[in-house]
Amino acid sequence: MMTVIIGGSGSGKSAYAEEYTITHSEGKKMYYLATMQVYDEEGQRKVERHRELRKGKGFFTVEQPRSLCEAAELFGAEEKTVLLECMSNLVANEMFFTEPPKPAYEAAETVVKEVELLKEAVSHLVVVTNNVFEDGIPYDETTTAYMWALGSVNEKLAAAAEEVIEVVVGIPVFLKKGE
Repeated sequence: MMTVIIGGSGSGKSAYAEEYTITHSEGKKMYYLATMQVYDEEGQRKVERHRELRKGKGFFTVEQPRSLCEAAELFGAEEKTVLLECMSNLVANEMFFTEPPKPAYEAAETVVKEVELLKEAVSHLVVVTNNVFEDGIPYDETTTAYMWALGSVNEKLAAAAEEVIEVVVGIPVFLKKGE
């Protein structure tokens, strides 16, 4: 099963996704698959803050900024729930890993394939992602390509998911509800 949790910046989607994962894991081992690539002290502080917020919640954290299939090999054979946080980082890491950046359609295709493989390897995959294209502001070509890639990933994952939940000011709105 896959659940996609989407929301804008500061919407409460991450906190909701953690609580959702805990209440829906049904005693299964819980993994937190973190995709943020740390480049500086500010990034490291953000990672430490998130680790502190998860402390005591029962998550086993795996830092995996790219190549989700490698992370899937670490999970073991038991029933498990994985919280994948988040698509915006994963798409950026995939797209901008090389110079020049990978074309948006290639980055999106790679990310979707890896998420689909991860979904097959776990009992329940909870994916956190960001809304894009909602501010109406024109961006430079590279940023627009990144936003297109993330939007494409969101669209494909939402279609493949059993549940899609948008978090608006901390309130979950079910856009697609599983059985």
